[in-house]
Amino acid sequence: MTSRTRAARRAIDVSQASDNPFVQQVNAGPFMGQANDHSFSGRRIHLIGVGGCGMRALAQMLLGCGAVVSGSDMSDSDVIGRLRDEGGNIFVGQRAENIPAGCELVVHSAAINEQNPELQAARNRGLEVVKYAAMLGRLMSQKVGIAVSGTHGKSTTSGMVSYVLTAAGAEPNFIVGATVDQLGGPSGIGRGKHFVAEACEFDRSFLHLCPTVAAILNIEEDHLDCFTGIHDIIEAFRAFASRVPADGVMIANGEDRNVATALQGIGGSVEHFGLSPACHWQGANLRPDRGQFTMDVLHNGRPFVTIKTPLPGMHNVYNSLAAIAMLHHAGLDRDVIAEHLAAFTGTGRRMTLKARQRDVTVLDDYAHHPTEIQTTLRAIRDHYQPRRLLCVFQPHQHSRTRFLLKDFARCFGLADEVIVPDIYFVRDSVLERGYISSEDLVAQIRLSGGSAIYLKTFPDIVTHLQGTLGEGDLVVTMGAGNIWEVADELVFWLGRNR
Repeated sequence: MTSRTRAARRAIDVSQASDNPFVQQVNAGPFMGQANDHSFSGRRIHLIGVGGCGMRALAQMLLGCGAVVSGSDMSDSDVIGRLRDEGGNIFVGQRAENIPAGCELVVHSAAINEQNPELQAARNRGLEVVKYAAMLGRLMSQKVGIAVSGTHGKSTTSGMVSYVLTAAGAEPNFIVGATVDQLGGPSGIGRGKHFVAEACEFDRSFLHLCPTVAAILNIEEDHLDCFTGIHDIIEAFRAFASRVPADGVMIANGEDRNVATALQGIGGSVEHFGLSPACHWQGANLRPDRGQFTMDVLHNGRPFVTIKTPLPGMHNVYNSLAAIAMLHHAGLDRDVIAEHLAAFTGTGRRMTLKARQRDVTVLDDYAHHPTEIQTTLRAIRDHYQPRRLLCVFQPHQHSRTRFLLKDFARCFGLADEVIVPDIYFVRDSVLERGYISSEDLVAQIRLSGGSAIYLKTFPDIVTHLQGTLGEGDLVVTMGAGNIWEVADELVFWLGRNR
């Protein structure tokens, strides 16, 4: 048992949740064996691309199950160091010889292409090869799966559910697509029956999962390097929803038209969340306080609980409603949900406060889609109320930048200045790389009335900020790449020059 589960403050007896018939169905079902399955103990498993957040979490979970884990990534990092400390044999650089003798199974992330030397070596040796998502599905199949999907909010909401279950003593297994400091990382092994996982639509990965409780938070255009458009994306979410069994439940955004389209004709139980009285889980009587909201949560029109959202932003009202609904169907009492959800402090790189020094605030955030950027900037404005809000945005993928260029140009309206380095090059072809640049994005932001500059390198950006930051300013670094390095350099500089 991990230290976090030993520290759980309250045990949960789901058999006493008599007001929740779904819990009774789960208790009576085929999932009630010994929760800590040892089928991976002693197995030699190699992970290609182990430095990514999901793959790292999977590696930690397999190590916790007693597997002999090796892996590789293209560059060294603190993450790689921690995996080594936990017992993983991790290589920097990808070569055929990295796959050890006696390896039984090779797992690779969706970002690994068929020309990868380790992947080719594994196939040539006749080893069993599976994608990350398929491995996640295998782990979930042994538990009562709780899967959180959507274009935005997956990490925060799955983090909320994992944290509350853990704090309530339910000892879940979980894999979140971001670090949850309160849980000691992005993954955890517990003796409980639940497996919580972030369900990503990229490469249709979530179709490998088999959840009993699932959520669709929202659906928008994204990952257009693997989808042909919004209709293709909606169909993928429809296929995901169809994987929920008849005795399961889908928790769905009741105010998202794309979600409604995806669920048309889907059998099984669907419960909607939102601010509309038509929703099964309604947030009512919202009272704002510097970007956070106290609200009355109604279930089927009747009072369920009153909470203050643990994190700023209207988007976290919706995330909290979805989490509450899933936790109810996991068997937790409403007062237990309210107590522990209020104590949740968030996931890594989601409006993460890096420092407040010399009256300058530095945040870091993972936002890399126009909707996420706009929503996060609004939450920052409301919560911190800075004199100036400076956004250092690193575009993630040339294809995403090109496909959503007009939306990106309009989403920075709440920033006083946008600073853009080169686009983070990942997954795209060299041909795609030539279609668009950061200079193109800066030009479009200016045409939309924003203030934006292109600075090619991170040192250039740090130097610029050192010369312009003043009292009351707030800097947020944004993007799915390594832009957090700029935030770290600023924090070091601010601390050195106090």
